[in-house]
Amino acid sequence: MDTGDTCEYVPFKDKHSDPEIKGVLERYKVICVVGASDISGKAAHDVPEYLISKGYNVIPVNPNHAEVFGLKAYKSIGEVRGNVDVVEIFRPSEEVYGIVSEAIKKHPKVIWMQEGIYNKDAVELAEKEGIFTVFNRCMFKEHVRLFGD
Repeated sequence: MDTGDTCEYVPFKDKHSDPEIKGVLERYKVICVVGASDISGKAAHDVPEYLISKGYNVIPVNPNHAEVFGLKAYKSIGEVRGNVDVVEIFRPSEEVYGIVSEAIKKHPKVIWMQEGIYNKDAVELAEKEGIFTVFNRCMFKEHVRLFGD
């Protein structure tokens, strides 16, 4: 799994209101980060590192690393033990459908596709399962914007 930044151009984002996004960030604290990177300066590293600093329980998923942020890294979402509130995705849009298909088995409350990431079929699949779906938004930027730093 390549953990490079996914900076595709997506000209739109979901239609969720600020109170909805703020509610997600207030309510859900266990975040499974698919594509978490151990390379400082990449969004897939810096965003989850920020979330850890704000008290979130980050679970890194990256088959190329045994550990990220000093935390055990899992090869896949399916290997993660326990409940997951949010699945945050740092992978190319074309990989998202498979990730969401696997994530559904963990019954997350939220699928969050990082800024620049969108897959229409994956959004429809998650929403059909009753999962709140966010796309083309950065968790770090939204947290800072809605709560300050």
